[in-house]
Amino acid sequence: MDPSRNSIGCQPPHDAGDDIFDTLLSPLDVGNMRLSHRAVLAPVTRCRALGYCPQEAHVAYYEQRASKGGLLITEAVSVCQEGIGFPHSPGIWSDDQVKKWQRVARAVHGKGAYIFCQLWHVGRASHKYYQPCVDGEGQLNGPVSSTGNKVPGPWKVRLPDGVMADYSDPRPLKPQEINIVVEQFRRAARNAMAAGFDGVEIHGAHGYLIDQFLKDGINDRQDEYGGSIRNRCRFALEVMSAVTEEIGAERTAMRISPIIDHLAATDSNPVALGLHLISHLNPMKLAYLHVTEPRMTSEGLKPPSMIADDGDKSLLLFRRAFQGRLMVSGGYTRETGMDAIREGAADLISYGRLFIANPDLPLRFALKAKLCDGDRSTYYTHDQVKGYVDYEMLTVSQMAAQVECASLLTPSSQMQLQEWGVMPQEGVMSGIASL
Repeated sequence: MDPSRNSIGCQPPHDAGDDIFDTLLSPLDVGNMRLSHRAVLAPVTRCRALGYCPQEAHVAYYEQRASKGGLLITEAVSVCQEGIGFPHSPGIWSDDQVKKWQRVARAVHGKGAYIFCQLWHVGRASHKYYQPCVDGEGQLNGPVSSTGNKVPGPWKVRLPDGVMADYSDPRPLKPQEINIVVEQFRRAARNAMAAGFDGVEIHGAHGYLIDQFLKDGINDRQDEYGGSIRNRCRFALEVMSAVTEEIGAERTAMRISPIIDHLAATDSNPVALGLHLISHLNPMKLAYLHVTEPRMTSEGLKPPSMIADDGDKSLLLFRRAFQGRLMVSGGYTRETGMDAIREGAADLISYGRLFIANPDLPLRFALKAKLCDGDRSTYYTHDQVKGYVDYEMLTVSQMAAQVECASLLTPSSQMQLQEWGVMPQEGVMSGIASL
């Protein structure tokens, strides 16, 4: 056994040089929220929304990952049926969907946490199976995009039966149809407020519809939505303007990935694209900007780094350019998340896979507890329990063992753990049982 760990596989929570309570687990004001820590649940698609609606399992899933003063971002939620591109992914265009999301928001707020709803439209990253019928004869429509070119191979779309198929041919949106999509985002933001969310994050990244307009490797339009960077940013900014007008900028955020070429979303000058977009987002005073690091590209996987190569250096340019709270994602660990906050490279770190397998991730970070490994084979299944809400959380005895190391904690660290119900206030362990 590792001599640095105790019998339950944990390390003392605050050894020399470990400043997690001054970095990753330090408080921060974001929009209208007062966060107690900066470890955010990233928006991760899980394919459990049968009938495009959240289920009871969604309530448990998000409640498990809620901590007092923490921020959760939902899986991507479609603004309309045409925007669906994954099996059993949720939407928020109907009254029934809004009512079912209300249960999720209430559960998260009951834990003292905040939750943003990520709004998306997949655009061409879909299959005609997911598209509504054109007429009563059952003729299926194709997906829409900025272009008529489909997502090329080797990229595949996942169908409900698990088959990986070629993407369907899209059709380019007409200008008047673009206005309709903008209004669909506006309506979805309004619905998110009715559902009780604290805000929305507009998904403008990863090769989906907004990104399909932003990137010149996809956007081949000859009208006011194509060509120059200014024109290619027009749709994104129209969406952001509509949403901020509807619910307020302090409740609105955006996710972008100028450097990422997921789903063949390439650009000839991604840094210039990102900087131009940011320059127009700054006056909006958004709650935060969420930037995905170029960790996963068509060339393979690479570790997160803010300074390792030209692609990563561009994130520093985005950091300097954006005049608000910056959230980053891309395979961060406890230590690299601390480094990013300490060095000023980011204000918030979003965690996807680590949060899937460790519902109590901020607490495990605080106690330096061993992290569980996720089961990749269950990431996109439709099982309402296995691989979704059955990951282990720290037991009372495990947390009690960590409190024995309280002498290594700073006063501010002890106060933080007391707020989470972990540290005994009067030398007793009753507070732990409430977690």
